[in-house]
This record gives sequence, C-alpha cells and structure tokens, in this order.
Amino acid sequence: MAYLNGDYLPLEECKVSVLDRGFIFGDAIYELIPVYNSKPFYLEAHLKRLVRSLDQIQISNPHSNDAWKHIISNLIEQSGLTRLSVYLQVTRGVAKRDHAYPANTSPTVFGMTNEWPAVNPDMYKKGLAVVTAEDMRWGRCDIKVTSLLANVMSKQQAVESNTDEVILIRDGYVLEGSATNVFIVKDGQVMSAPKNNLILPGVTRDVVVEILNENNIPLLEQAPTQAQLTDADEVWITSSTKECAPVIIVDGKPVGNGKLGELWGKVFNLYQQRKK
Repeated sequence: MAYLNGDYLPLEECKVSVLDRGFIFGDAIYELIPVYNSKPFYLEAHLKRLVRSLDQIQISNPHSNDAWKHIISNLIEQSGLTRLSVYLQVTRGVAKRDHAYPANTSPTVFGMTNEWPAVNPDMYKKGLAVVTAEDMRWGRCDIKVTSLLANVMSKQQAVESNTDEVILIRDGYVLEGSATNVFIVKDGQVMSAPKNNLILPGVTRDVVVEILNENNIPLLEQAPTQAQLTDADEVWITSSTKECAPVIIVDGKPVGNGKLGELWGKVFNLYQQRKK
C-alpha cells in the first residue's frame, strides 16, 4: 500500500499529473526512514530534516509532525512488515510549466514502503571498494531534493568500475559519497566533513557522531584532503542502507593494512546496540 494526497491505495494505482513540478523540474523533497522491529529509527531527526528541506525550497509543510507520524504509522501497519523503509516525497504541486514558483498550488504528498533487506554480511566481513571522482553537484547538497541526476551519474560510475561507491572530491577535499557520508581515521582520530551546504546532513552520520562523542573517540569535523583519504588507516561510509560500513580499497589501493579497522569494529557494534 502507498499514500497519495490523503488516500491509502495500492502503489500501482497511484497517479499524478504530468504537470506536477516534481515530474517537470524535480521541484520536490524526499525523506527515507528505516524501520526496525516496526519502529522508525530516529524518527524525530528524519522529520526535522524533512521540515528543513521543505523550508529551504519554500514549500509549505502540508502536515503537522503528528500527522506525519500518523501517515508513517499507517504505512508501517499496512505493509505487514517489521523491517522496512518508509519513503516520503513532497512536491510543489501541479501548475503550468514555468520556472518561477507558482502561487496557490497544493503540495503533492506521496509515501510508500519497501521491504528493508538485511545488509549483506560480506560488506562487514570483507569491506567495500570505492573510487574517487570530482564533485559535479550543485551548491545546495544539504537539501534532500529529488533532483539527484549528478548523484545518479556518480553512482553509475561506481557500477561501471565494479566498486561499491564513489567518494566525491571538491577542490581537493573529501566531502561525501554519491549516497553516503564519509569518515576517515588516522592515528586514532576520526575526521569527517562538517555539515554545511556541500554535504547532506545524514541522520546515520549524526548517529555515528553521537556514538563517537559519547564514547570519547576523538572526532574532527573538518573535510579531509584527498591525500589524507589516501593515507588513512581506516575509511567508513555511512547511510541508512549501509549503516556504518568499512572501506578497504580506494581507487584500487588498500586502505591502511587492507583489513577491517579496529575502531570501525567498535563503532559498528555500538551502532548495532543503538538499533536494538
């Protein structure tokens, strides 16, 4: 089942106008919420980010937080699943095609669920391989908008290079992946780009930062250089789907000693406890 503008109906029956600005311009925001044991993970943080995204592109929030929670709860219940994801999308609505924001449009609100497959254990046993690429995205990567073509193209580069992710470099600095945040470790200190307009404020990233701070693990929120990435003892990437995953190969070369990092193992276990 899915949700569309107040109705719950089968996904295949959901229809929107071809003049919807989400379709025409990608004039829309989205949010993805992981659900474990039928409970949304860090729901308040996800809703806060959803509201911020709406505010940043000046779409009126169509629902109160309680109403959003009610929609999410209904979608979870109707899915019949205990481990799933809830996808929410809000567009500016339907209007004559023109670049400027139209007046008096009603946002289109869509939601759906997907089964959340268990993470492939090989990712945590063997580690991941990534490549680097120049960041070609726009200057407001902090807004979770649906217009993700640059990210899609970067992810395709990972697929075509038979790797798991692309780490994006801008002016010599490591920002994030095509769909992940990035952490590096050197001599026991963790580094990650700070939250600003050039990275998405990942909820999983924030959970990892919370874990680091609570366990007195040194963290420097500063964008590493590409040279520091190459010289790192450990590299992690984080996202809702990958949680906190170890990278052991960057651009065909091993990270550190080429094995899973000890500090990563500690943070990974703490993250699993947080999920429970």
